[in-house]
Amino acid sequence: MTQRAEHSTVMDRLAIDDLITGYAIAVDDGDWPGYRALFTEDGRADYRSAGGIEGSTEEIAVWLADMLSHFSVRQHLVVNRRITVGARDGAPGDTAAIQADYLNPMRLARPGTDTGRGPTAPDYTCAGRYAFAARRTTDGWRLTGVVVHEKWREVLPATD
Repeated sequence: MTQRAEHSTVMDRLAIDDLITGYAIAVDDGDWPGYRALFTEDGRADYRSAGGIEGSTEEIAVWLADMLSHFSVRQHLVVNRRITVGARDGAPGDTAAIQADYLNPMRLARPGTDTGRGPTAPDYTCAGRYAFAARRTTDGWRLTGVVVHEKWREVLPATD
């Protein structure tokens, strides 16, 4: 691999890492326009292993907005990222596969108890692995697919 190709690969990996971080932040902050902007027009996501749905980016954004409204606190920790950039004639290609583990502590919203006066402990935690697919576009790297593979979840009894 030439020095130019190596530099390009490093830059691609950094851009893809930023894309995955943007995904976690958009979901946690409920930034649904930002979430949609992370995907290609034909992007899809599959949350069925976590009890959700599979569909287009638009369908998923609407579903996530509704489902996550039940949680007053959300925080995705996306770790152990393995990024594989496709190759084309010995140079970096325009597709990538990303595997990343997640830990997602959340707190179910309870009217009258989550007053915004400080952090509250999570009572719902799930974890698993994401399989992301991405493609280089004229606007940079965008997600073409997300598949969630939930491995476990824990729901604690209410303490309020």
